[in-house]
Amino acid sequence: MKKSWIVYLLCCSDGKIYTGVTNDLEKRLEAHNKGNASKFTSARLPVTLLATSRVIEKEDAYRLEYRIKHLPREKKLKAI
Repeated sequence: MKKSWIVYLLCCSDGKIYTGVTNDLEKRLEAHNKGNASKFTSARLPVTLLATSRVIEKEDAYRLEYRIKHLPREKKLKAI
């Protein structure tokens, strides 16, 4: 059985947007807000969830994350 994956966008305390991939959103958000998920978000706590993708396969999730990370901020916000 394949796991379900999603791409998520977070808003950091300084207004920056973080994009990530997970198969357990609740656990990942908890890790971000404890400062254990990434260097980027650990310096910008707390974070809040802005948006999530639909459930997709792992490879597609990582491709989507890559595309989103390379968008300018304005296009990320419009995509939400």
